[in-house]
Amino acid sequence: MTEQGVRWTADQVLALAPDATSRTAGSRLGAAGPWSGTGSGEGSVWGLCKGSGSTPYRTVVDLAGPAGPAYRCSCPSRKFPCKHALGLLLLWTGDDGAVPAGGQPPDWAGQWLADRRGHGGGKGAREEGGSGTGRADPEAARRRAERRAERVTAGATELEQRLSDLLRGGLATAERAGYGLWEETAARMVDAQAPGLAARVRELGAIPASGAGWPARLLEECALLHLLDQGWLRRDRLPDALAATVRSRLGLPTAPDGPPVRDHWLVLAQYDAVDPKLTTRRIWLHGAGTGRTRLLLSYGAAGRAPELSLPVGLALEAELSPYPGAGQSRAALVERFAEPAPAPAVFRPPGVTTAEATSRYGEALREDPWLESVPVTLGRVVPVPDGDRWQLADADTDAALPLAARSRPGLWRLVALSGGAPVTVFGECGHRGFTPLTAWPEGAGEVVPLC
Repeated sequence: MTEQGVRWTADQVLALAPDATSRTAGSRLGAAGPWSGTGSGEGSVWGLCKGSGSTPYRTVVDLAGPAGPAYRCSCPSRKFPCKHALGLLLLWTGDDGAVPAGGQPPDWAGQWLADRRGHGGGKGAREEGGSGTGRADPEAARRRAERRAERVTAGATELEQRLSDLLRGGLATAERAGYGLWEETAARMVDAQAPGLAARVRELGAIPASGAGWPARLLEECALLHLLDQGWLRRDRLPDALAATVRSRLGLPTAPDGPPVRDHWLVLAQYDAVDPKLTTRRIWLHGAGTGRTRLLLSYGAAGRAPELSLPVGLALEAELSPYPGAGQSRAALVERFAEPAPAPAVFRPPGVTTAEATSRYGEALREDPWLESVPVTLGRVVPVPDGDRWQLADADTDAALPLAARSRPGLWRLVALSGGAPVTVFGECGHRGFTPLTAWPEGAGEVVPLC
């Protein structure tokens, strides 16, 4: 990933996580609180992490391995890197003195490093039941994937039974049971290593308190959850692209596998979703030559902004590689060939009508029924009030598209930019309405961020 002596970014560290659960848990440990005895030097990082027992976990990472980083931790986790290794590396990336540089590793870390570097990462790389080595082992990876698939299958089967019990007892039981029922079920899905199922189960818990009409919304979400369960349980019968989508919706790790696409990519939008454990940055790009719109995801540990940041309205020449899955927009940034620079107006995507926007979302649902929204550029629309809500009305037709509730922060900027005249708006169109992210006036006006 990097040469010895070059400090990594939080993005690079989080990319090592074996799954989303490890990424979140590692982010929580990326602060100085639980750590002591930390240090770095000679291509390695080490530290002691306070756990639930009286003895802290001993964690060491070899950064200079010829086959990539290697890890050892005295915790019982069978994942590697474990959350302690991820947390230690995140602490090291902070460059705030929490991990002193230039030191000598303690005996317990130095012996492992010496054994590993002297004997190719043999016995010393795996003693104490630690997180093992980063050296590729296809057979071990296959066995781990099989064990995880078995756990996910068990979790999906249990969730199917719980959904059946809910429908058999009536949706009113969900309101009486309160949030505890769903939190306990979500915890079971975390144990099954299916974080995507856990997240959807937690969302079910909030629906009974969401106001009038909640039973219909709960039934809809239960149906989508059932469909995802069945997609996993019958994944061998699905087309490859749809099976890949099911895996990604379950939260299983995936890697970009499509051929890199080189283009001049206009940065259409960038915004962060922040929670106490993780910051997720979404960056929308539009290819001037290919006409494709792609999504880059970047992560930051708790309290830290993601490293990747691209200025809205500029364009960069780069290669992107798409992730697998039917109807997926996500891609990985493979290589940049130039820094972002001002882009001509011809790089911008053409606008469509509000009717065409909703049609695009409907077509996308055929390939990914769990899709929340699709990227859309609306042309010649005017923001107008509609009772206590707002909508984007087509300037040339009677059609309109309601704005999603979460679009409120950028609404007044959009209204001011329009001034009652048609504008072009890029955003996300889904079942909750349209969320405007950027806009520009007709002609050659500048792209204005709305979020």
